[in-house]
Amino acid sequence: MREFHNLYIDGSWTAPAEPAVLELTDPATGRPSGRAALGGATDVDRAVTAARNAFASFSITTAAERVDLLEAIGAEYARRAEDMAQAVTEELGSPLDLSRSLHVPSGQSQFHNAARALRNLDLVEKRGSTWVRREPIGVCALITPWNYPALQPAGKVASALAAGCTVVLKPAQLTPYSAVVLAEILEAAGVPAGVFNLVLGRGSVIGDALNQHPEVDMISFTGSGPVAVGVLTAAAPTAKRVVTELGGKSPQIVLPDADLDTAVNTAVLYALLNSGQTCGAASRTLVPRERQDEFLAALTPAAEALKVGDPHSQGTSMGPVVSAGQWDTVQGYIRKGIEEGARLVTGGPGKPDLPDTLKDGHFVRPTVFADVTNDMTIAREEIFGPVMSVIAYESIEDAITIANDSPYGLCGYVTSGDPQQALAVAERMRTGYVLINDADFDFNTSWGGYKQSGNGREWADFGIGEYLETKSIVGVHA
Repeated sequence: MREFHNLYIDGSWTAPAEPAVLELTDPATGRPSGRAALGGATDVDRAVTAARNAFASFSITTAAERVDLLEAIGAEYARRAEDMAQAVTEELGSPLDLSRSLHVPSGQSQFHNAARALRNLDLVEKRGSTWVRREPIGVCALITPWNYPALQPAGKVASALAAGCTVVLKPAQLTPYSAVVLAEILEAAGVPAGVFNLVLGRGSVIGDALNQHPEVDMISFTGSGPVAVGVLTAAAPTAKRVVTELGGKSPQIVLPDADLDTAVNTAVLYALLNSGQTCGAASRTLVPRERQDEFLAALTPAAEALKVGDPHSQGTSMGPVVSAGQWDTVQGYIRKGIEEGARLVTGGPGKPDLPDTLKDGHFVRPTVFADVTNDMTIAREEIFGPVMSVIAYESIEDAITIANDSPYGLCGYVTSGDPQQALAVAERMRTGYVLINDADFDFNTSWGGYKQSGNGREWADFGIGEYLETKSIVGVHA
């Protein structure tokens, strides 16, 4: 049982003004896993005040000093890698192998990537007798989701610190364990008091207080579209900068000349990874109608071969979804797919056959639907579970039209034997990130989407830029 009864404010672990705790359960068993503090509006005031006071000195540190700090954080993160992996698995239900190979490295890399980007970033530019400076925006509220609890806070914190900002982090209430480990990492690495503050609690309390706070200069929010509307509305009276990374319904276009093994591997990896709880999940797979049966014949055994079970057991491919509520949501979408006429190929409603010790866990059967049309609910809405929709297309033009026919535009995938053709299709996809064939995911470039997938970018120099203001000083003759 983990017990976290304190918040991290102004360089100290301190109890909430009104002590309260949230009981947390293990997604794999449904049994209690620990308790975490619930902060309130008074704690937000304390954290924002600490960040405001620290901003005066931290904002004028040199880029070289911040590079050194980021590298120190990355080194400490590496030292605490196993602690972070265990925390992610306990709170999210991610298989421990996946926590070690994806969640932790992606989080740690953000600090090294930010340091590298900052070294090469020109923060002062001279244009004749005018100097153009890029300066930290101020106190930043960072509001993160539960699906990537190591990566998301790390990416935002790394970019903000690189820019010279001070921050208040509000992690998802379902995944506080990894946020506490991150706070310990930052403290051990020597982040000055007040520069980083952690306030745990409910979004309706902590998030709302941060969004409305007059001393918060910027909000970086990752989550759902409906919640983002509330964030933007609350921030409007004080004209805060709000950067959002929202949902996705990402297509994989399998071109007629695609190697099917590559196409299947991409579909399984990027649709079912993290139990499908990925905003960029390849949840719509578009295949040529004449190759649909061939594709399904290869895809079905690959999906059925996934080992669903205890996230602490070696070899487990897929753990549970994060909560009972999320399980109910995913089941609702599976039933909706069946009701609307999609053909269930494998998986379906209910839980997989698992030992009694896991009977109360939130496990979902990896599910594949075929004969899906792009107007069906399972093709339009973000499910956040291991549910794949296979959509047949008639021509490449048709595939591009279907891929772009979505309110979202976060991520896309193209599988082809012809690199130039793949690039030509990728360039026409209205998404902020496209992966071709079996390319490795790149955490050192921009991340963010078009349309209702958000309005900003994260990671590397793109992420740092969101935390900077531009100032022109005219008439400088020195």
